[in-house]
Amino acid sequence: MNYIVLDLEWNQSNTGLEGTVQRLPFEIIEIGAIKLDEGRIMVSEFSELIKPEVYREMHQITSRLIHLQMQELERGRPFAEVAGRFLQWCGEEPYKFCTWGGMDLTELQRNMRYYNMEPLSDGPFAFYDVQKLFSLAFEDGKSRKALEYAVDFLEIEKDIPFHRAFSDAYYTAEVLKRIVGEKPQVLKNVSYDVFHPPADRKSEIKVQFDNYMKYISRGFADKAEVFEDKEVISSKCYLCHRNLRKKLRWFSANGRNYYCLAYCEKHGYLKGKIRIRHSDDDRIYVVKTTKLITPEEAAVVRERSAHARELHRRRSLNARRQES
Repeated sequence: MNYIVLDLEWNQSNTGLEGTVQRLPFEIIEIGAIKLDEGRIMVSEFSELIKPEVYREMHQITSRLIHLQMQELERGRPFAEVAGRFLQWCGEEPYKFCTWGGMDLTELQRNMRYYNMEPLSDGPFAFYDVQKLFSLAFEDGKSRKALEYAVDFLEIEKDIPFHRAFSDAYYTAEVLKRIVGEKPQVLKNVSYDVFHPPADRKSEIKVQFDNYMKYISRGFADKAEVFEDKEVISSKCYLCHRNLRKKLRWFSANGRNYYCLAYCEKHGYLKGKIRIRHSDDDRIYVVKTTKLITPEEAAVVRERSAHARELHRRRSLNARRQES
């Protein structure tokens, strides 16, 4: 299997929200990529500029960060042509995309849809988030550091400037090579691009990692439908697969992230977390993680639940006061 290490640069409206095209908030202006074979040897590279069609003025932050001028981009090729060449370059052999962070594949697919190209997939697909893998391999597993930080941490030679698509793909590939060479076990922690959520229940994602379980649901019409679904609201121990009785039912302080607390007599406390996500077709899906935690961590969840109840109480009280 090959690794396609991808990096993108994109532009956006220079006049704020009023100048933003809703279906394309970020227009890709450069694609850079490195292809590694199974032995982590670089076998090919890809680098092309893209001629803008939507945002014809460079956003000031973009220009300052990547040192590209609109005059240079005018010499590029149209997005559909460059993206088509890139996908052809990826080849017929099996490969996995690798990116620094989780945004590039989403924006690539959004741009492809805008130009009526065939999608990369009709549902979620696995990829390597090298930023996350670096944290799992060499730090606490939770922090997310800049690419240049990782390069300095690993003492990788910096022989080309950062913040261009090809150079950042090159450095990401160098970091990935070190991860695979020194901590290959972290490659079990694949990420999932969910630009296209699962189409139906059979397509939903359920995957178990070393210390937690992840579930990605199909789309729902609204939150009410979400929390009527038994699979979404269930709490199962991912080690013994028992359905657990909740100590704390699902609660939320902000309406986006929901938590619950359950208890397994064999393995202890389990924390559930639901993240509410909106797909581009105006439906709702959830990413649910369940993780075994210590009694001390369970106490923190109880405190969070009490805080959420207090917030709801205050909001209800304020609402009644405004009505009166």
